[in-house]
Amino acid sequence: MLAGKRVVLGVTGGVAAYKAVEVCRRLVDAGAHVIPVLTEGATRFVGEVTFSALASEPAQTSLWHERDPIPHTRLGQSADVIVVAPATARVIAAYAHGLSDDLLTATLLATRAPVVVAPAMHTEMWEHPAVQDNLAVLAGRGVHIVDPEEGRLAGGDVGAGRLAAPEAVVAAVVAAVAVPDLAGLSVLVTAGGTREPIDPVRFIGNRSSGKQGHALADEAVARGAKVTLVTAADRPVAGGVDVVPVTTAAEMEHAVLARSDAADVVVMAAAVADFRPVTPAPDKLKKSDGVPAITLEATTDILVALAGRKPPGQTLVGFAAETSEVRASPPTS
Repeated sequence: MLAGKRVVLGVTGGVAAYKAVEVCRRLVDAGAHVIPVLTEGATRFVGEVTFSALASEPAQTSLWHERDPIPHTRLGQSADVIVVAPATARVIAAYAHGLSDDLLTATLLATRAPVVVAPAMHTEMWEHPAVQDNLAVLAGRGVHIVDPEEGRLAGGDVGAGRLAAPEAVVAAVVAAVAVPDLAGLSVLVTAGGTREPIDPVRFIGNRSSGKQGHALADEAVARGAKVTLVTAADRPVAGGVDVVPVTTAAEMEHAVLARSDAADVVVMAAAVADFRPVTPAPDKLKKSDGVPAITLEATTDILVALAGRKPPGQTLVGFAAETSEVRASPPTS
């Protein structure tokens, strides 16, 4: 969806500015024409040369470029989308209150393109009422906010305020420019491989990563759908996806059947276990106790159960993984 799109990538002065390099690379790999705009503070953490080498145009840092007397107007009018990652408290405040004291904030005020803001700052700053009020103002104007994650911060602190993962930022950019052809539809997606416990530390599982199901959910929400993702995978998701975490086949069955009737589209991309131990051991099995005898039972085929209760008009999509070659039947005359 980003092929040929002009993306202005705003980078501000925070430690997380180094992650903007990966955002830039991912945007270019997705086919976007990326123009980096760095604040003076950003250049204290990352170099112009790095972005100039990776992006589609040289990085820009000044309102007073001799060859372009009004760079902010040109950038703002030609952009298909503007993303600011990381966005500091200062830039968020300036944007919310219409202050344009550098190239980036002037460009933000000179555009009618969608804008994505990915804040990054220390927990105390992120939770400050002034910052939250400014973000609420921007959200009320239609700005797409990519909330930060919890994790390790500069200085060794742990808490909320860490810049969202680059893939989540890029997914938000995609969503901002996507044509909402699925608007009004409710989509239920499953993802990941279930884990069936043998004992408290061991399980029967499979090699599913959950990438396919998560990508389908991200795509659906980017195209305007209301998306619920029932997942056994620990992977990032796009903003706006309602995530229901599960572990076992029984948990996935319960979560899916409880929500399927309200869905217009159900996509079963998860790798659900076909078998599970009848009686998981309550304590860890010891090697000294010998090889355990594990009796298995079949799990519910959730796709079959859905097919048996499918409401009229609902689209039901299923996947199957095979290890042997499957040959198509020859055509008949």
